[in-house]
Amino acid sequence: MPIESLVHGRLIESLRAAADGYFEIDAVKFGVPFPPFNDAIRLDGRFLTATDIAYDAISERARRDGFLIYFREEEEQPVVYAVMGDLPVTRPNWAVFAALLIITLASIFFVGGVTEDGIDWAMGLSFALPLILILLAHEFGHFLVSRRNHMATSPPYFIPMPLSIFGTLGAVIVMRKPPKNRKHLFQMAVAGPLGGLILAIPFLFYGLAISEVSPLPPPPYILEGNSLFYLAAKWLVFGQILPSNGMDVQIHNIAFAAWVGLFITGLNLIPSGQLDGGHVIYTLLGPRAKYLSYVIVAGFLLLSIKYSGWLLWTILLFFLGRVYAVPQDDLTPLPGAYKVLGWFMMLLLLLLFTPIPITLIQ
Repeated sequence: MPIESLVHGRLIESLRAAADGYFEIDAVKFGVPFPPFNDAIRLDGRFLTATDIAYDAISERARRDGFLIYFREEEEQPVVYAVMGDLPVTRPNWAVFAALLIITLASIFFVGGVTEDGIDWAMGLSFALPLILILLAHEFGHFLVSRRNHMATSPPYFIPMPLSIFGTLGAVIVMRKPPKNRKHLFQMAVAGPLGGLILAIPFLFYGLAISEVSPLPPPPYILEGNSLFYLAAKWLVFGQILPSNGMDVQIHNIAFAAWVGLFITGLNLIPSGQLDGGHVIYTLLGPRAKYLSYVIVAGFLLLSIKYSGWLLWTILLFFLGRVYAVPQDDLTPLPGAYKVLGWFMMLLLLLLFTPIPITLIQ
């Protein structure tokens, strides 16, 4: 008997033992491409139990023999992929996190506190501290939930940008291990925006309460854009739609920090690619979410006619927006309550997204 046949026979025996009682194997194929792996074993058949129960049992059994297990649907049929190997473990680099956090805090302070007359510590801190707290709440929402669900993720690495109007481009978290299922992916995705909003909304209303409505200054000046939520917040605090009739709120730095936090949250909720909204929409629609990415790109292309800054986002979403984080078990659907929350997050996108973020009046 050829050695290859003997090896294949042992592998089939091992996988049949792992699937016993949970998945009835009808066919086995070796050497099947399964990105990012080039040599996977594909099992065709049918499940004998619920997919979430089957995944826990099969993956635990198969891990003892060195297999990673993935559940997929292809041509409306369930498929199990087995790959030899192990998933990477991320070792948090807290020194890099701390360094980037301090540099980013200084960058935000520079934007808010350095004036032509020198350093205004009160202005700088009233902008930098609320904004960095909002960003920390957002990013650690992701990090803590992902760690609870045993996802190999890095701490948030903040991106300083002292020459931008905000002082930062936010932060990135490196996820080296795919989530176990859609539920885990969803929990990680929504924890960030909800965590940030817990601080951003109180900061916004407090900042507006200590702001004043006054006539618009003579040009040139900059106006922050209105989202539906920001427009409503100003109406609740001041009893009028602003700006209008030559009047606008002279926004306090605390309110502006909250505005930035809400703006970044709105961007993250865009249902595309690796953004928080992309994770949410994938858990709701599965692979069909990729078709929505084309609609998103077209929408941003149209928006770039009014605000040129969206052109860069159009390009980024075109190349990166079609790549989604796919769980290991991509068959078990999201529970009903999570679906309701997922569509609520899409409603939040409509409320928080700012079509024209910044307007220069000349």
